[in-house]
Amino acid sequence: MCGIAGIMTPNGAPPDSDALGRLMQALVHRGPDGQGMHVAGGTGLVHTRLAIIDLETGDQPFLAGDGPAAETALVANGEIYNYIELRDMVIETPPTTKSDCETPLHLYLAHGMEFADYLRGMYAVAIYDSNRDRLVLTRDPFGIKPLYYAETDKGFVFSSEPQAMIKAGLVTAEANPQAVNQLLQLQFTTGTETAFKGVFRLLPGDTVAVEGGRIIERRRRPALPDGPPRPAANALLQLDEVLNDTIDVHQRSDVPYGMFLSGGIDSSVVLAMMARLNERPVRAFTIGFPGTKARDERDHARAVAEAVGAEHVEVDFTEDDFWSLLPAVVAATDDPAADYAILPTYKLARTVHEHGLKVVLSGEGGDEMFGGYGRYRRAMRPRLFGGRPMRQRGMLDGLGVLRDEGADWRAGIAAVEKVEATAGRTALQVNQAVDFADWLPNDLLIKLDRCLMAHGVEGRTPFLDPKMANFAYLLPDRQKVRRRHGKWLLRRWLQTGLPAADPFSRKRGFTVPVGEWMARRGKELAPLIAADPGISEACHPQAAGDLFKRLGSGHDNRRTKAAWVLLYYALWHRHHIRGLPAAGDAIENLAAGG
Repeated sequence: MCGIAGIMTPNGAPPDSDALGRLMQALVHRGPDGQGMHVAGGTGLVHTRLAIIDLETGDQPFLAGDGPAAETALVANGEIYNYIELRDMVIETPPTTKSDCETPLHLYLAHGMEFADYLRGMYAVAIYDSNRDRLVLTRDPFGIKPLYYAETDKGFVFSSEPQAMIKAGLVTAEANPQAVNQLLQLQFTTGTETAFKGVFRLLPGDTVAVEGGRIIERRRRPALPDGPPRPAANALLQLDEVLNDTIDVHQRSDVPYGMFLSGGIDSSVVLAMMARLNERPVRAFTIGFPGTKARDERDHARAVAEAVGAEHVEVDFTEDDFWSLLPAVVAATDDPAADYAILPTYKLARTVHEHGLKVVLSGEGGDEMFGGYGRYRRAMRPRLFGGRPMRQRGMLDGLGVLRDEGADWRAGIAAVEKVEATAGRTALQVNQAVDFADWLPNDLLIKLDRCLMAHGVEGRTPFLDPKMANFAYLLPDRQKVRRRHGKWLLRRWLQTGLPAADPFSRKRGFTVPVGEWMARRGKELAPLIAADPGISEACHPQAAGDLFKRLGSGHDNRRTKAAWVLLYYALWHRHHIRGLPAAGDAIENLAAGG
């Protein structure tokens, strides 16, 4: 895993070397093992490396070699899991290293803009084509790895994180009001626009060509196959084969790896298959919240880990952790995702790093791929029987907090719903596809990327794989949802593969007790939130503060979530827009004003 960035000037003049250096320095946390830079014509590429595969000769940028394309260069962030197969199948010119990330360069030379169609992995790739004076960017179809860009007077700028462009002085940190409204209502933002005005995401699966500092060509590789469900003969056997294959390739690494174990269905499936494929005990990390009302998953996770002989590491997340780590967590999530699961993810990543691991597998994507969410089941039911579309109500709707309570915050979701409702798809498939378009890349995967990369750890998601998608997404609805159970086929597999997981028992969803912790300091938080400049821009300050005064006075989960989003955003705006340090605990940050 790495950090990448670059500049293409509009007139072909060499890019500012100091700006390239600042881009590189801002991404060192993503790649502490090495740095590289390549400048040709009006384009400069930079790379910071986290060494995972080919530790000796895998430094980037990679160059095409001799001949007319000698100055053609590549920088990449991610892993190409099928790089061994690609060397034998589709690459005519042999790579000069054993790195997985050299493979896309040779594919591009042979196949042009279609090169990404061959890749199986998580990646953000930048190639400078010296023959055409063209910059090509691509991102994996699931959006596991991030990539951002800005078209400025100084040229076209791109980076693994928006904060790098801001620190390099290439983009101004100015809040995008429409995206902020989405964030406060959804806890994430949608589409190409980010919370920073003028900074855009490359969408999952996009490949773009840039010439003269402007995008001139764009093509898309979809994450999901099209068409209606199809009968699945021997579905359990097929699932076993797909799991064996995808988890096997996701373990390709020249450094030790572990996994996140919640004890839920998805992570238990990953653990069961890893235990089958590895001779040594799997190293599994689980977090819990002692002394709170939140369900502690560690007892169940411990039993699951013991059943396969895993080395189980248990981590406490306390109220002190909440207040002390929150500013650092917010600082790491420059593309904001106000999902309170970022808190335990951040501490788990730090623990993995302290145990000397650079790679961890995760169960992210299992719910989206196999229909696990309760909102899918609600969306499948007729309205007469309680059915309702997903995300019809925003976090702050009706609370009198937002200055603009219009429905524009849902425009991005509505546009995706229309696009994904293709002929033959069931209601379940449509809602899965909607989550794949925005919720997954712009909430769950941003959370995973930023929290892990803040500690120099690579996160891998074996459920998010083309072979898995081609199998799971086209399963009949009854193989995904049956009665009150989502992920029905995964549960059936786990019933045999790891019965200690007790896959058909009724389980509560994972939660973090932020409500308990905020309620104990609600009266202290209320005036700080009301006085915060970021909150005042988007909200009625008094109404925002009043939310915190009432925390703990009842069991209103909606107000608790609304208060959490406001607390997160106040800290985010303070650090990323106002440029103030994220030192000390959350209360100290807000009290410092500035």
